[in-house]
Amino acid sequence: MLIFPAIDLREGKCVRLVEGKLDRETVYSDDPVAVARLWEASGAQWLHVVDLDGAFAGSPKNLDTIQEIISAINISVQVGGGIRDLATIERLLQMGVARVILGTVAIQNPALVAQACARFGSERIVVGIDARKGKVAIEGWGFTAEKDALELADEISRMGATRVVFTDISRDGTLKGPNLEAIKKLAQVSKLKVIASGGVSTIEDIAALNSLTPFGVEGVIVGKALYAGTVSLDEALNLAAEKRSATC
Repeated sequence: MLIFPAIDLREGKCVRLVEGKLDRETVYSDDPVAVARLWEASGAQWLHVVDLDGAFAGSPKNLDTIQEIISAINISVQVGGGIRDLATIERLLQMGVARVILGTVAIQNPALVAQACARFGSERIVVGIDARKGKVAIEGWGFTAEKDALELADEISRMGATRVVFTDISRDGTLKGPNLEAIKKLAQVSKLKVIASGGVSTIEDIAALNSLTPFGVEGVIVGKALYAGTVSLDEALNLAAEKRSATC
């Protein structure tokens, strides 16, 4: 299982929100590039970067910072937040982004997801499914659509996508533990590769998610737990490496 340290960008700073609420923001660093270098130096193979301003505005707002991050490190970066058209996807990929995450557009313009997968390849396109009480939330989580997360996952697979980032909004930034049941069910039902997000607070949470790899859970995004110090990135990476060795 891959460990994805998260860098959430708002006004060029590295922040974390609780349940996606702007009034529950904590600023962890004024220098996201330094944070990216730290996670790389700690052994991370991937970074998960979210343009929060872009998610709320509907178009990327932190492209300069994202470019600085990519230029400063030598590991893979996946980026989401406000990506709603093919031109933006292409621009990010040309900047050096390894994977682009599409969220709101999967609801508002599903044909674009299919076009993106066909044009850029399913390995470079990830769909973000953000769920609130089982329903899909979009537009920076400010609006809940009348679509079930499992229904969207089924549609995504038919669009040509093979991988999703699944976030339980009620757990995000809360350190309450991941929604293991929902994550497992999504992976089992959809047959998609799943990167879990939201609620990780301890190394035991990561171990529990690691146990779901046979069902298709291939990674976990860790944000607040790293910044709050309740999870050590070294320990998480070592646990994932040990599990891989045990299954080889």
